[in-house]
Amino acid sequence: MSSLDAKFARLGADNAPGQEVRQNADDLKSVMRGDILQGTPVDFSHGDVDAFEPTPGARAAWEAGFEEGGAQAYTEYRGAAVIREDVAASLTAFTGAPVDPVDELIITPGTQGALFLALGAVVDRGTKVAIMEPDYFANRKLVAFFGGEIMPVALHYHEDAPQRGPDLGQLEAAFKAGAEVLVFSTPNNPTGVVTPEAAITEIARLAAAHDVTVIVDQLYSRLRYSGETYPHMRACATRPENLITIMGPSKTESLSGFRLGVAF
Repeated sequence: MSSLDAKFARLGADNAPGQEVRQNADDLKSVMRGDILQGTPVDFSHGDVDAFEPTPGARAAWEAGFEEGGAQAYTEYRGAAVIREDVAASLTAFTGAPVDPVDELIITPGTQGALFLALGAVVDRGTKVAIMEPDYFANRKLVAFFGGEIMPVALHYHEDAPQRGPDLGQLEAAFKAGAEVLVFSTPNNPTGVVTPEAAITEIARLAAAHDVTVIVDQLYSRLRYSGETYPHMRACATRPENLITIMGPSKTESLSGFRLGVAF
């Protein structure tokens, strides 16, 4: 098998999210009964859930788009201009920095589609990529798929941590060691930690100083309950030249099955 064949073999169903370990019906019944399965791990990184109904406004907007039918069958690949203009205005207000709907925004098939496109644009064989640990499991998978080299950076998320957030010393060391890309989520998936404003400012400064491309997954940024200020890196006075922010309605509007997202 050639290296290219091997690479695309990893796109098969056996490597899809949640398929790392397949449980047969008897195993699943045993789990539900509380039996201990010796040597049989259960994968909790991905699951099919009975989600909430989409929010009323979101559902109405989707249905209105559906009713347009064939009139919008073939839009620009980056998304229809009228939609991008509306989304750009909302994102500008939300993040505190202007978004150009023509050159700085694309509509994507879900946030995973946005993540795939972003990493595919900047990661090649041997590219060093700084990744928070823990973080969204697909980050590591996609970097490995594109042939990149993972450089782990600890995320301090325990309640007794002196300062919650990324280990900035490890991050700077990764940049000095040649990391060209940083990808992370805030609020963090799976811990829920919101990267503090001081840390976001310092990450932006370090990335700019070392010419690092930053990909920030902000999927959960509109679902905060603890009252803290949410800092957007794109609104920092000093920020990296190449900064990609990813957002979507899958969680806030409960539209995960609709496959909608944006990269900007």
